[in-house]
Amino acid sequence: MIDDTSASVPTFDATSWLAREQEFAKLCESIRPENKAALFDALAQAGITSVEVTFDGYGDSGQIEDITAKAGGKDIALPAVSLEIAHAEWGSPDIVRVTHSMKDAIEQITYDFLRETHAGWENNEGAYGDFHFEVNDRTITLDYNERIETSEYTQHVF
Repeated sequence: MIDDTSASVPTFDATSWLAREQEFAKLCESIRPENKAALFDALAQAGITSVEVTFDGYGDSGQIEDITAKAGGKDIALPAVSLEIAHAEWGSPDIVRVTHSMKDAIEQITYDFLRETHAGWENNEGAYGDFHFEVNDRTITLDYNERIETSEYTQHVF
């Protein structure tokens, strides 16, 4: 076995990572009002009063399960309109703007919020929940459930 103590081992710079994470969080916050306004304006114009998005993930994969739009208490189809949504990527100072269908815009915003609030939500035992978009209030509420596996071990010697 060769002992090469002169080789440099990369180290994790927590201070640098934290600074990058804080910059990413600021960038995400800066685009949120614009994205919400674009989405809620389009939903209101279509007569939609609320949207519910369900998601589920585990075992290192996750997905949007369903998107349900309502006009009052009645289900309604999402309109075939396009809207521009801003998107931030971790580690990049650039904001990317992409034109999406309304369904894809809702999915993009939902995935972005999950990444911002619960990165890795789809890993291991995963998580599931719902996003509630209330058009009149212009609010988005996340109900989030994280699965946790536990184990208890006890040994007694007498």
